[in-house]
Amino acid sequence: MKIGLIDVDGHNFPNLALMRISAYHKAKGDDVEWWLTDFEYYDKVYMSKIFSDLYTSDVQEPINCGEVIKGGTGYNIHLENGQEVFDKANHKDLPPEIEKMFPDYSIYPQFDFAVSMTSRGCPRGCSFCHVAAKEGRCAVKVADVSDFWNGQKHIEVLDPNITACRDKRELFTQYRETNATITFNQGLDIRLLNDYDIEDINHMRIKDIHFAWDNPNDDLEQKFRNFAKGFRRKSNIGMVYILTNFNSTMEQNLYRIYTLRDMGYDPYVMVYNKPNAPKEIKHLQRWCNNKIIFKSCKRFEDYLI
Repeated sequence: MKIGLIDVDGHNFPNLALMRISAYHKAKGDDVEWWLTDFEYYDKVYMSKIFSDLYTSDVQEPINCGEVIKGGTGYNIHLENGQEVFDKANHKDLPPEIEKMFPDYSIYPQFDFAVSMTSRGCPRGCSFCHVAAKEGRCAVKVADVSDFWNGQKHIEVLDPNITACRDKRELFTQYRETNATITFNQGLDIRLLNDYDIEDINHMRIKDIHFAWDNPNDDLEQKFRNFAKGFRRKSNIGMVYILTNFNSTMEQNLYRIYTLRDMGYDPYVMVYNKPNAPKEIKHLQRWCNNKIIFKSCKRFEDYLI
């Protein structure tokens, strides 16, 4: 068969589902390529979409093909009372025979790193996040690092909340033993990090760590201070996502930003429902996330002048 792939979100980061689909069909002897035009016939075309329509527009379905299969979180999110809601009933996981395939990294030759998702699920159930609805409110191990990594010098870890997984000690050991540089792409849960976690992290070749301080009512200042004290790197400790335009005041936004910056973290403003956000929030994001501006103008109040 001739198989076409469409990465609806673009090619800015490897799509794990499409890499597994490609590996599965190549193992069966099928021809796999990126779909480009309706002038050629495809037996199947897979369309994968991770982000909602607020951030990634859908593309037109191919016409000249036997079957179109659409999947991914982005196809199961709809707006309800101004908030994004995940439609669990219509969500389809990859078939087990595809889910277990080693990713076909050759379809993304522009990237030389591995991507891994060794655990799924999150106990938090945050109303702005779809992980709990999609994967459950218990973080569980679903794979080993070797199921994604074959010697690459860098690994992007996509686990939604690996710190909540009861097998995190085993997984941290596996990441350490690769001797690859590690980026925790989706964020470590600062509320769950303990001294053993910090010790494991200190023995990894960390490139980047991401955290989140989404809820301004969560008093996480001491948690961030404890990690900063125990982590071997004392500057550029890690990036912290700051959710705005979602049940927070500007005072609360600035408190989180200033507090984290003063401790050596790199705050990064995320705007919920950005297309409909107030201009002040968009100005805040530009001021904080443009690090040249952020370092030269210490106070947002001065940036607005």
